[in-house]
Amino acid sequence: MRRLAFQIYMTVVGVLLLFAVLVLLTWIVHPQAPWERDFAHELGAAAAEILPGPDRPTEELQATLDRLATRLQIDVAVFDSGGEQLAATGESLPDTPLRRRNWLRHQARATTVTLPLPDGRTFVARRWHPRGGGATAFLLFLGLLALAVAIGAWPLVLRLTRRLERLRQRVEDLGGGDLKARAPVEGRDEVAQLASSFNRAADRIERLVESQRRVLVHASHELRSPLARLRLSLEMMPGSEAQKERATRDVAELDGIIDEVLEASRLEARGPAARREPVDLLALLAEEGARHDVDVEGEAVVISGDPRLLRRLVRNLLDNARRHGGEGPIEARVERSEHSGVRLLVLDRGPGVAEGERERIFEPFHRPAGSAETGQGFGLGLALVRQIARAHGGEAQCRPREGGGTVFEVLLAREDG
Repeated sequence: MRRLAFQIYMTVVGVLLLFAVLVLLTWIVHPQAPWERDFAHELGAAAAEILPGPDRPTEELQATLDRLATRLQIDVAVFDSGGEQLAATGESLPDTPLRRRNWLRHQARATTVTLPLPDGRTFVARRWHPRGGGATAFLLFLGLLALAVAIGAWPLVLRLTRRLERLRQRVEDLGGGDLKARAPVEGRDEVAQLASSFNRAADRIERLVESQRRVLVHASHELRSPLARLRLSLEMMPGSEAQKERATRDVAELDGIIDEVLEASRLEARGPAARREPVDLLALLAEEGARHDVDVEGEAVVISGDPRLLRRLVRNLLDNARRHGGEGPIEARVERSEHSGVRLLVLDRGPGVAEGERERIFEPFHRPAGSAETGQGFGLGLALVRQIARAHGGEAQCRPREGGGTVFEVLLAREDG
């Protein structure tokens, strides 16, 4: 966002500098205004009354010009109708009058006035600007003005971009799963309207997600009762034990899926794990490993988390390895990692996971290519693993194992440093 602030700020400063240059150029070469022509005409009439007539001696004209120059601090000259100089004071005036009449010319260091007199003569006067004045003073003024505006514009630009930064942060919070994220509405401009639009959209998204979650939770709860009755009916139904065992497994699988759906809904609603207490991850892994006949090794590491959710994470990883890891042995271990972290690893010697599927298997109910015929998929087990890991500020990933097989790795923060 600092880049946007700098771009806006440089745009303001650039426009200001362009304005200053245009004003200066206009001041130097601006055309004569109507009021200036009127002023020159009146000044010429006044000079005609003050100056001696053309029939008077040149010495009298020169004396009048000297008094006028001394009193007004200007250089003056009078030319006859043929352009010949009759009298003058100072050395800065030209020997012949300028062709333009009734003219005020603003230059960098002086202002020159050329006036025709009623008797045919031409009166020329030039006033020199004091040192440091004129264009230099005007440039200094414009520079100070530009500096003042530039200094004053920076806080305004920062205020605008800070509001955009806060809005961007709320958008990221919403995208990260915080459905309560709302942007502060400040002012009544377009940024405030954008914040209001974001808040309305966030309200609609929250209502929609909450409605879908309620439907899912209620449907899952409602399915529990008929499944329980179906399990009881299977136990009492006559028939071969193999058929009853197969049907019982199907019912148990349905019950497990419902349980995972409810757990996923609770995790989405709750966000980061709210219940936190010290958990010995190696001890937890050893308990679940004994149930799955898995070799467990590593070092005792204590982490802060929800014991129930962490147990579900470990159980789902071991269940997945047992289901998809083939006939080879399954290994599980706990390792310390850099930056006060701990790695939970579950390794198998199964057929492995294709590179393009290693991220997708963490999606709910994902079925890899070619698994439709076998009916095997990953359900919600691995999706819950990643959800639980992220709820504890960690991450879960899948990678190939050297020599064949798959490694599922969960990285978590440990408590003992």
